[in-house]
Amino acid sequence: MSEREGRGAVWTEERQARNERGRDEGRPRLQAARERAGDTVRAAAVPVACAVVLTGLLAAWVLTGGAGTFHRVQVQVSKAVVPARGFTAGQAAAVHSAGTYLTIRNLSGQADELTGVSSPVAGRVELVERTTVGGAQTVVRELAVPGHGTLTLTPYGDDVLLVDPDAYEGRGTVALVLTFRRAGKVAVSADVSAPGSP
Repeated sequence: MSEREGRGAVWTEERQARNERGRDEGRPRLQAARERAGDTVRAAAVPVACAVVLTGLLAAWVLTGGAGTFHRVQVQVSKAVVPARGFTAGQAAAVHSAGTYLTIRNLSGQADELTGVSSPVAGRVELVERTTVGGAQTVVRELAVPGHGTLTLTPYGDDVLLVDPDAYEGRGTVALVLTFRRAGKVAVSADVSAPGSP
């Protein structure tokens, strides 16, 4: 073999040895980079999986109505009557409160509460509850209106009392503003009827 060929062979062997050393040195670096990438993926997998599960649970909660409703509670007052306190002005003046007849329908599936009533003819209006028909009355802060249900108020049961009202017997109607926890305020015009009649 000539000297030139010998140098070429040595050079080729050295080059191959260098390449193999480079590959051997590069393998740990490549392996370390792969391990870091794998660790990063594993570390991110748990929070991502938790986020997916929580998003699914939140979506299910909203779809089943657990997050509340997106529509407003609607109530309808189908009957509103305030009986006169007496047949004469003297009889009416002797009675210091006036009961009402109200029929309130809840048009939605979500329960509501009647939390207050106001009227220009009375400085104070009370919500009262009776456990028996015509029994003792208790002043309460609210009266329940069940979802898709009816709250019926009469002077003999649960009621709205106008306390020390101005004389309203000569009027055809009495203005009432009913306040509900969810449905808000509802204005009604209650007819004035004969004493004791709805």
